[in-house]
Amino acid sequence: MRKFGLMGSAMALLGPMSAVERSRGRYMRGPDGHEGKSATELASETKALFDKKFDEVKAIAEDAIGRARAGEDMTKSAKELADQAMTGFNEVKGRLDDLDQKLARPAGEGGSETKSYGQQVAEADGIKELASKERNSLRIELKAITTASGSGGGLIMSQRETEVVGIPRRPDVVLRDLLTVMPITTGSVEYPKQSVRTNAAAPVAEGTTKPYSNYGWTKATANVKTIAHLAKLTRQTMDDAPRLQAEVDAEMRYGLKLVEDAQILLGDGTGENLYGLMPQATPYALPTGATAPLTSIDKLRMAYLQAFLALYPPDGAVLSPVDWANIELTKDAAGGYIFANPLQMAGPTLWGKPIAETQSMTVGNFLVGAFKQAATLYDRLTPEVLISSENADDFEKNLLTMRCEERVALAVKRAAALIKGTF
Repeated sequence: MRKFGLMGSAMALLGPMSAVERSRGRYMRGPDGHEGKSATELASETKALFDKKFDEVKAIAEDAIGRARAGEDMTKSAKELADQAMTGFNEVKGRLDDLDQKLARPAGEGGSETKSYGQQVAEADGIKELASKERNSLRIELKAITTASGSGGGLIMSQRETEVVGIPRRPDVVLRDLLTVMPITTGSVEYPKQSVRTNAAAPVAEGTTKPYSNYGWTKATANVKTIAHLAKLTRQTMDDAPRLQAEVDAEMRYGLKLVEDAQILLGDGTGENLYGLMPQATPYALPTGATAPLTSIDKLRMAYLQAFLALYPPDGAVLSPVDWANIELTKDAAGGYIFANPLQMAGPTLWGKPIAETQSMTVGNFLVGAFKQAATLYDRLTPEVLISSENADDFEKNLLTMRCEERVALAVKRAAALIKGTF
């Protein structure tokens, strides 16, 4: 029995293969005889049972070979049977491993094949006879083309985008760019400002008294003001969505710039407000001898002239986007645009000077002048964003506080260089 019973012992350990039934590539009954389990579960159980019995068969075969090498009595036929047993089990094990991998993969990736309607017709029994006219008709039952779950299953993946969808931002934060900007390291800026100029220069006869001109200066001070705001975030949000920190950072800097833009233009100088350009600008007055303007375009040209006559050649104008649109749409009597070309806009420019559009300007108002000469913006602290968990009860609530602030001072040194008016 020991000499020739190896194969029989191996088959007894493995058990009958007919206990595993196949239907469309999936087992319907497990090695324990139970039904109702998923194909993946049954394949896993079958593989586990096979591995166990394979190890036992392998032990028998190795024992027999060991005895043969030790010189014990073992015929050549018995040794060949042992070798065949091991080879056969290795082959079956490879097939089970392959089956397990196929069942583990989703449909369409090497698992059970889902055939198209065309494939089903082409491969149907009797289709060749129909083509060769050996039969007149053929009934083909087409199976529904679905995935394993019937609704997409593992083939349908959710896609996640990292871009944060924000609220639109104004693109017209421009007033800082019109001015002379200087960094400082103090809390205020003092500068002398000429207040009197009486020019008495005249031709003088020999031996007579020369006239005196009068000049005067006063000391002016531009105090640094702080513009700031806070925002709250949870620590979990910062950890789970690191990009959100950059978005909040950008939002806070943007909000700061909006307020700065409005302060530079309209600040009334009270409390912690800057003393802006419009409150200190010179009111528009038609220069003596000039023709009264008929349109907004004419009025801006007269304002440029007023600044020029004050010895401050203008370098631009600030308008509301609505007023600039109305100017661009100005037409002549024939209905043609006066200077705008709808097919090729060259940019907001009028009378050779750039137009700065900002929603900070009230509709119907304008400001022109020599901005670089008229005012200086001092940067004491450029915008910075800091994050802390040591504010109020942030530590207890797992919150973070973000603070964005800047410190600036504005000095309007030459009010005559700025001309303000209405349309």
